[in-house]
Amino acid sequence: MKTIRLTMAQALLRYLDQQYISVDGVETKFVKGIIGIFGHGNVTGIGEALERSPGSLTYMQGKNEQGMVHTAAAYAKQKNRRQIYACTTSIGPGALNMITAAATATVNRIPVLLLPGDNFATREPDPVLQQLEVSSDYTISATDPFKAVSKYWDRIVRPEQLMIAVTQAMRVLTDPAETGAVTLALPQDVQAEAYDYPESFFARKVHYLDRRPPVQAAIERATEQIARGSKPLLVAGGGVLYSEASVQLVEFAEAFGIPIAETQAGKSAVSWDHPLNVGAIGVTGSLAANRLARDADVVIGVGTRFSDFTTASRSAFQHPEASFININLNGMDAAKLGGEAILADAREGLQALQKELQERQYRSAYGASEIADLRAEWNAEVDRLYAAQHEAGLAQTTAVGIVNRTIDPSSVIVCAAGSLPGDLHRLWRAAEPKTYHMEYGFSCMGYEVSGAFGAALAEPDREVYAMVGDGSYLMLHSEFVTSLQEQKKMTILLFNNNGFQCIHNLQREHGSDGFGNEFRYRESESGRLTGDYMPMDFAAHARSMGAKSYRAETAEQLEQALRDAKNETVSTLIEIPVVPGTNAGGYESWWNVGVPEVSAEEKVVHAHQTMQANRIKARPI
Repeated sequence: MKTIRLTMAQALLRYLDQQYISVDGVETKFVKGIIGIFGHGNVTGIGEALERSPGSLTYMQGKNEQGMVHTAAAYAKQKNRRQIYACTTSIGPGALNMITAAATATVNRIPVLLLPGDNFATREPDPVLQQLEVSSDYTISATDPFKAVSKYWDRIVRPEQLMIAVTQAMRVLTDPAETGAVTLALPQDVQAEAYDYPESFFARKVHYLDRRPPVQAAIERATEQIARGSKPLLVAGGGVLYSEASVQLVEFAEAFGIPIAETQAGKSAVSWDHPLNVGAIGVTGSLAANRLARDADVVIGVGTRFSDFTTASRSAFQHPEASFININLNGMDAAKLGGEAILADAREGLQALQKELQERQYRSAYGASEIADLRAEWNAEVDRLYAAQHEAGLAQTTAVGIVNRTIDPSSVIVCAAGSLPGDLHRLWRAAEPKTYHMEYGFSCMGYEVSGAFGAALAEPDREVYAMVGDGSYLMLHSEFVTSLQEQKKMTILLFNNNGFQCIHNLQREHGSDGFGNEFRYRESESGRLTGDYMPMDFAAHARSMGAKSYRAETAEQLEQALRDAKNETVSTLIEIPVVPGTNAGGYESWWNVGVPEVSAEEKVVHAHQTMQANRIKARPI
C-alpha cells in the first residue's frame, strides 16, 4: 500500500480538496475553501497547511468568528447546500465565537464544517493559553459546547483518527435530511503531527445525492386523506427550493386548484403573481393565506419544519377535522402536527402524489373566484402599505416598497431579524426563485451583513442586498470589511429606526410602556434610558471602512440612491431613516409568548388574559 507522510492538518486539506457532490448527474466540487482567523491554536497547524499546500482550496480571512460562519452558511444556502466553505479558528474564545452561528446553521439544516483548535492532546503545556479548565472533568474543553449545536462532533486526538472522522463528517454534511453544523475539534499539537496516510485516502470522492422516492403505501394513505378533503392548502417550505421543485409545486397546485402559502424559507419558490400564490402564512402571514389556513381541511406541507411562526403557535389551522400531509426528507419534520409522513425528496413526493390524485380525478372545491378575490384584497393592502405616508418621515413599509419596485427582480435580498422579516414575508413581491434569502429558523441578529457577503460569493452575477435594522447592524457587521477585501460587492440597506423596535412593539402589545429597547441616552433624573435618541451616522461609518455610502430620507432620495448604488463597483451602504413603529401589523394571526399572570400594571394582566383566551384555539399537538 502506497502512503504519503503528511501532518494531520495537511492531510485534512488534501482530503477536503477531493470531495465532490453529484445531483441529477451534475458534479460540483463540494468544498470551495476555508474561511479562518488564526491564533496560536491553528496558525502553525492548519495555517501552515493553507500557506504551503492548500491545493485548489481558497483561503479567506474572516474578521469575526461568528460572522465568518454566517458567511459560510449563507453561501451554502444560496448554493442549495451543494457547496460549502469550512471555517477554522484558534482555541478558546475564537472557537466559542462560532457557536451561535453553528446553531443557526443546524436549525436551518445548512451544512457548515467547523474546525476549531483545541487543547494539547499530550497536555504537556497545561493549562495552555485560553484553555477552559473544568475541575470535575479535565477532558472538557471549549469545543465541547459545540456538541449541543452540531449534527456531528468529533475530537481528533491522534492523526490517524482523521480518516474515520472526516468520513463521518462528510456523511452528515452531504445528507439533506440530517445536515447542519459539523465540528471537528483539532488539538493544537495533533494538527502538526505526521502520519503515513494511504494514498487511497486522497482519491477523488463523489457523494451522490440521489433523490429519495416516496414509498407507494405512504402516497396511497396521503391520497385517501386528501380525497376526503375539499379545501386543501399547500405550504411551501425551504425544501421546495433545495429540491429545485418549484415547477412541480406549481404543476401540482394547478392540477387540483390548490392555493400555495409560503413559509419564510419557501418564499420565492413560486412567483408572487401566480394566481394560486396566496403569500405568506402564519404570524407574519398575509390576510389571504391566513384565512385559507383557518378553514383548510387538508394541509400539505412540502419541505417545511412547521415552526411556530408558520403555524401561528398551532392556531392557524382551525378546521376541527383538519389533517396534515408532510412531504419531507427529515423524519422529525415529517412527523409534526401528527401528519401523514411522506419521507421523500420534495420533487419526487409531489410527482408521485399528483399521479395518484389525478387517477382519482381529484379537484378542490374552492369557488370560481374565491382564491382570486382573496388575492385581490391582499394585493390592494400591500399597495396601500407601499404607498403609506407619515408626517414624521419615511414609513418602513413605504421604504420596502420602493426597494421592491426599484431593484432588479433577479437581485437577492438577505435578512434575518427584527421587524423587517415580518414586512418582507408579508409584502415583498419575489418574482424569481432564490431571490429571497431569509434566515428565520433562528432569526439570528447579525446574520444579515455576513449572510449577504456569503450570498454575493455564491451569486457573483447578481446584485445582493442586505436588508438590516440598525440593531442587527451594530451587533455584527465585520464581514462588510471582508467583502471590500475580497472585492465582492454587496449593498447594505440599513433601516435606521433607533433601536430594537420589533421587540419594542412586542413589548408594548403586551402591556408595557416600552423599556430598554430604544437607543436613547440615560436621563439623570429618572436614571432610565428615556432621553433623546442617540445620533449615529451609519453612512459615515461605512465610508470610514472604505465603502461607498448614501443617506436617503425621502422616497425620491431612496430611489436615486438605489440607482446610484447599483452603478458602484464596491460594497455600498444606504442608510434609510424610518419612523419607528411603521412596520406592518398582524393579519388574523397570533403568537404565543409568555405574559405575566400577575403585575402591578393592569394592562399587563389584561394582556395575559387575552393570551390565555387565544391559547384555547391552539392545536394540542
